[in-house]
This record gives sequence, C-alpha cells and structure tokens, in this order.
Amino acid sequence: MEQIKAYTDLDQSKKLAEILPHESADACWTNHLFSDLLSSWRIESTPPQEYKYLLDRFIVKGYLIEPAWSLAALLRLMPFQIIENNNRFCFYQVKGFNKQGETYRIGYKTNNEFFLFETSWYNDSVDAAFEMICWLKENGKI
Repeated sequence: MEQIKAYTDLDQSKKLAEILPHESADACWTNHLFSDLLSSWRIESTPPQEYKYLLDRFIVKGYLIEPAWSLAALLRLMPFQIIENNNRFCFYQVKGFNKQGETYRIGYKTNNEFFLFETSWYNDSVDAAFEMICWLKENGKI
C-alpha cells in the first residue's frame, strides 16, 4: 500500500520555496554535515525558521534547510472563493476511487458547475494541493 504524504516532497518544496513566503511553511526538509559526510534529506515537523534557530543554538555546522508544507498549510493559502467575470467560484475538494485506491482533486467552481480550474486526480491530497497552489500563483490568484 502506498504511503500517504504528510508534507510536500523535496522537489515540490523547492518549487514552492521559489513562489511562496517561507514563513508559510510549517515544516522543513533538512540534512546535516557529519565530518565530511552529508546525511540524506529528512523531514522535520518544525517550521524552517525555528529549526534553523535550534541548530544554531546547538552550534550545528554544515546543514541545509528547505521549507516544506503540510496539506493544512497549503489549504490555508488557498482563497475560499475567487470572483472572476462576475462569477463566484468556490473552493471544493473531492475524493474518488480507482483500482489503486482513493484519489483526490481540488478545484474552484460555481453553483452551476462552471469550472475556473480543477487539478488532475492524484493518489495523494498533498499532490493535488501542490498543483492548485502553483496554478493560483501563476494566475495571480494568491
């Protein structure tokens, strides 16, 4: 069974770090330098600023930190509604099922089922939220 993601993966996190304020991240990817060996990346459920403070406080040298976002943090960034061309598009989430199990989609639509945008179907809700955040940012909605 495929494991459900709690946070954006490292590639998604790097992309979001380019387009979102780092303060909106509620976790971070990190690795550390031990002598001359670099550890593998791991997720910390601490915001990047707090984790950096902790490492600096304990005088840890040679570390890298990338902001990461949970589903809750991504959803907080999405507007409840978007008004465009005198239409009110409201946020929605839907869960479906396929042969592999549950699937997720996020979008904006009117009561009359006119769609502003909806994501592809994903096996993980974090992936759907990532696509939506990218679309919202690219289209000036956030």
